[in-house]
Amino acid sequence: MTEDESERPPRRRSPWGAIALVMLTGLAMMRNGADVGAGPPQPAAAAAVGAPAGATVAPQADRAPAEAPTAAPEVEALEHSSVQRIRIPSIGVDAPVMTVGLDATGWIDAPPPQEKNLAGWYLNGISPGQRGSAVIVGHVDNAQGPAVFYGLGSVQKGGRIEVARYDGRTAVFEVYGVEVFSKNAFPGARVYGDTGQPELRVITCGGGYSKARGYDGNVVVFARMVEAR
Repeated sequence: MTEDESERPPRRRSPWGAIALVMLTGLAMMRNGADVGAGPPQPAAAAAVGAPAGATVAPQADRAPAEAPTAAPEVEALEHSSVQRIRIPSIGVDAPVMTVGLDATGWIDAPPPQEKNLAGWYLNGISPGQRGSAVIVGHVDNAQGPAVFYGLGSVQKGGRIEVARYDGRTAVFEVYGVEVFSKNAFPGARVYGDTGQPELRVITCGGGYSKARGYDGNVVVFARMVEAR
């Protein structure tokens, strides 16, 4: 994973602003993708947050945070805890999660690209299960082929994501949207905004790909906690 110095925004940002900018200039700029044929699956139009079947998914401008389905049950938020593992049964993901912090230049680190079955959770952000939007990231591929979140774009609404925490609790989330956003119009407030509920965002690279510039966007899964066990 590499970044162009010329594309980095000013470093003095709030924590959530920094996360939004890292997803914009970090994950979307990964250039070590392998030749994997047609590439990773991309979200279907019907998977977009609030979109009716047949709608067209397109990059969206910054706007208010996406709303979760009103029918979802209310659940009590959990306390802060580090993350141990993420499971997305519908796409066969069962991966350990490492904590990631800031690198020497003040940007959030990503999991090592050579570790294809490893995700990363930003330690200074929201813990999955806490009120707010927790963020877990991972590579879509590496030089050897598909990586942990290669199939993320094919996740469907209603699918479940389980996040095992080091306090022994498991936060279970239900997907209510999957979208791909251009790196040049990444809607940070919408993706990372606090909806007032315990939510999760799972993010990887996506959109078009070229060897010269890597992936031109990010796939984002929106999910809301429906159970804690």
